[in-house]
Amino acid sequence: MAGYRINVEPDDNGTLLITCPQLPIVVTFAEDEQGVRQHAVDAIETALASMIDDGEDIPRPDGQPGLVIDLPALTWLKLNLYWSLKDADITRAELARRLDWKRESVDRLFRLDHRSRLEQLEAAFSALGRTVEVDIRVAA
Repeated sequence: MAGYRINVEPDDNGTLLITCPQLPIVVTFAEDEQGVRQHAVDAIETALASMIDDGEDIPRPDGQPGLVIDLPALTWLKLNLYWSLKDADITRAELARRLDWKRESVDRLFRLDHRSRLEQLEAAFSALGRTVEVDIRVAA
């Protein structure tokens, strides 16, 4: 799993300002340290969903040190599918043809608010010549 690095700093109204250097459109607030992760995940997912809808290039996490917010597994899979589609330089329509699926079914794979099934994602990755591997680690 991976995620994006965030910056957290006190704001002038007693809240915490949360930004993401790699995704400049991410700006959100939290009341306290406990709310930082949830607000950051929500803001990052909202930004990513918008970027996917608009077909924008999405930077991969830079791996630099700092506070990294891990994305939910389903979001991470969908983001990797988006990158894989871009890397293969094909359209969603072509992916639908390769899978012999309706276009709407393929579009749902890229919607972060849709609970796609793992086997659907695996089929899409396979159609792009990729496989999914799971790595479980002890939490730090």
